[in-house]
Amino acid sequence: MSAQRRRWGFHELDSRHARELVRSAGVTAGDLVVDLGAGRGAITQHLLREGARVVAVELHAGRAQRLRERFPDVRVLELDLAVWRPPQRDYRAVANPPFALLTTLLRAMTADRHLVQADLVVPSFVAARWSRGAGLNRDRYTARTVRLLPATAFTPPATQPTAVLRVQRREGWPC
Repeated sequence: MSAQRRRWGFHELDSRHARELVRSAGVTAGDLVVDLGAGRGAITQHLLREGARVVAVELHAGRAQRLRERFPDVRVLELDLAVWRPPQRDYRAVANPPFALLTTLLRAMTADRHLVQADLVVPSFVAARWSRGAGLNRDRYTARTVRLLPATAFTPPATQPTAVLRVQRREGWPC
């Protein structure tokens, strides 16, 4: 394993689990969906099959280029998720983001009114903490663990228990 791969901790979600993640997120045609840490497009391909308008964010230059070649209709942003800013219109996020940036991403997404729903692959302890409301603006959003994922859902297999965390804008907000 290369030093770069170890540093980034790249664990790609397999196609079956990526398809189930997108299906359970309820993505529909025309939805604006952000795939944070898109990698090689495991989730992106299923978002496109549902008819979503996809923005894929990927730091690794080679992977970003492959995303552009593989998915010409996807807007690919080659940048560090630590500096990514959410769209200024309603959007969803369906992603397997880098675990090291989860707090930064969750805070950025829930800081305003534009996030409709995020379905994110996260360590189980993060899902439990956010489901209890830690770090969450409870007036605006709810959070819950949707399901647990087996280590074998990833290549290479996950080194810690993982779950899908759903963060959802509260009904009727903003007024």
